[in-house]
Amino acid sequence: MVFWRCEVKLIGLTGGIGMGKSAAGDWLRARGLPMADSDQVAREICAAGSPALAEIEDRFGPEVIGDDGGLLRGELAKRVFGDERDRADLEAILHPRIREAWKAEAEGWRNDGRAVGAVQIPLLFETGAESEFDAVVCLACSPGVQQARLLDRGWDEEETARRIASQLPLKEKMERSDFVVWNESGLVELGEQLERIMDALGVADELKAA
Repeated sequence: MVFWRCEVKLIGLTGGIGMGKSAAGDWLRARGLPMADSDQVAREICAAGSPALAEIEDRFGPEVIGDDGGLLRGELAKRVFGDERDRADLEAILHPRIREAWKAEAEGWRNDGRAVGAVQIPLLFETGAESEFDAVVCLACSPGVQQARLLDRGWDEEETARRIASQLPLKEKMERSDFVVWNESGLVELGEQLERIMDALGVADELKAA
């Protein structure tokens, strides 16, 4: 991995769906690390009246827009997770804007004199973003645990399978990452693994007690 063009050491958080990226991000944020969440960024750039939402409506039609002018995410998800071309078109609208937004956040961290920050990106490798980070941390768990977590979200088996198939295989993500956190045992064990990773990266002193 190479340094991005600022003094902030950047950590990328990725992994499979339902494997604990948000929990890891919350743990780091609670200990003082600035954190950008690409999913949250995506929601913000698709706000009612935004240029991105206008492009989405032009491409996918008014049926993905609610009466309040906002995006019907469930309706759009049905489209894009069932058709590779639709998904590619949506990604072409969103991904450049998402990357621009979190890089701007990192620039703000640099201006604030922060030594380290993290960005949560589910599709980090799929979008070719790994070269932007000093280290990539992959959250992982067994397929059985993943399935149970996604079913708990209310997704049916068909939707779960489509969403998993839309990402790189977990094995490849793990192999391409600098660190892997095996997240099945609970928040204490998750935190212990993250602490060891921060220590290995030489940024443990940036953490504060939760």
